[in-house]
Amino acid sequence: MVEASEIERRAAVHAALGEPARLAIVDHLLLGDAAPGELGAALGMRSNLLAHHLRVLAEAGVVDRTRSEADRRRTYVRLAPRALAAVAPAAWVRAVAASRVVFVCTRNSARSQLAAALWAQRSPVPATSAGTRPGPRVHRRAIAVARRHGLALHGRDTRHVHDVVGAGDLVVAVCDNAYEELDPRPRLHWSVPDPIGAGTDTAFETAFTEIASRVDRLTTAVRLRDGD
Repeated sequence: MVEASEIERRAAVHAALGEPARLAIVDHLLLGDAAPGELGAALGMRSNLLAHHLRVLAEAGVVDRTRSEADRRRTYVRLAPRALAAVAPAAWVRAVAASRVVFVCTRNSARSQLAAALWAQRSPVPATSAGTRPGPRVHRRAIAVARRHGLALHGRDTRHVHDVVGAGDLVVAVCDNAYEELDPRPRLHWSVPDPIGAGTDTAFETAFTEIASRVDRLTTAVRLRDGD
């Protein structure tokens, strides 16, 4: 038997999504995170109206906010993990054509490497990774968490984003620093906390789980560009 509290939670999610404007916000966030100002500009929505809709979605547990690890004055809105089953993202996402998916973080030593490895396992579309300020090697805990999940990372394979990104690539920034540093901005932004700062196996497992969930959602939307 389903608990009453779970039924009430699901009902609150569906009630929140019954408004077309809120459904449009969720649709925009299906593949990546966005600052409130970016959401307003993309959806043509006034700031006060957007704030109202975001408050309703947050109270229903559909979205949450994270503060940028780079510019602490900025916040990003993202879909709450628990809400994903209720919003059925795969049915709403329009296909994105790309020659390749390039995952970018600052040092190219953990999050971007894990995302590219997961992508290669789950999609026929080619993928690689890069950094805005690449370090000398892949972090040992990233290699370890990948190994625990059956993936292999090469310890010294880090590259600069300017040497990697080309025409037709779908660029996904998997950290706030990379997203805010790159100009023009990447197509998608995932505000995944940096596990290196915590320096624990738990932090790397948490990052891996979040990245894996996001990769699964994105693979349903990306197809290989015609002619590639």
